[in-house]
Amino acid sequence: MYKRIILKLSGETLAPEKISAENASHCFDAARVDRAARAIADLADLGVQVGVVMGGGNIWRGRFTDAMDPVLADQMGMLATIVNALAVQDAIIRLGRGAVVFTAQEMTRFADLYRADRASEAMNAGNIVLLAGGSGNPFFTTDTAAALRAAELHADAVFKGTTVDGVYDSDPRKNPDAKLIRDITYQEAIERGLKVMDISAFQMCKEQRIPAIRVFNMDVFNMDDLGNILRAARGESIGTVVHL
Repeated sequence: MYKRIILKLSGETLAPEKISAENASHCFDAARVDRAARAIADLADLGVQVGVVMGGGNIWRGRFTDAMDPVLADQMGMLATIVNALAVQDAIIRLGRGAVVFTAQEMTRFADLYRADRASEAMNAGNIVLLAGGSGNPFFTTDTAAALRAAELHADAVFKGTTVDGVYDSDPRKNPDAKLIRDITYQEAIERGLKVMDISAFQMCKEQRIPAIRVFNMDVFNMDDLGNILRAARGESIGTVVHL
């Protein structure tokens, strides 16, 4: 059993599969936010300390045009992850659980400024910790932010959900003969240029000796796949284990 996990949760997990006239937001589906919160709370109920690195793709992704300043575009993406963290915090609190949002940027009217010792204290106190704002710097994705927070918080593993069953030797959506890799080292993943996470994330996990990244199916449009988070946490053999 893992003691402390960093879960990378994509923004699309919170988004409507289809936009309808009844939806209050084009970015969120209330039921999907609640189900994501329930999956996170269920993970904590296993006795695991949980830190969630939020993505922001349901609100903002990329740039309007190639002419847009990439730094400003990335800053907008960081703000999107904070909005998502607040939405998930609300849903977790409504379940009767403690949840604290830490941001990489100063905005103390909304959330606590991230410090590893304070985030660790919150987790030790039984709170679910929502880690927003990415790494706080442009040009780094939330994959790399998840690896960074895992290193800072001495996590046993990073959990990453994808739309396929794990890590493949090529893109299974383009190559029907792609083969699922069940077990691979960080170094092998780096050398083979596998795209399931950023190379910088693999490199950081390798250098900082994070025991494992668990990669498994968590299709953002199939909320039943959220149960795979619990299966991975229990040690079931699903997806791919990337390790030292």
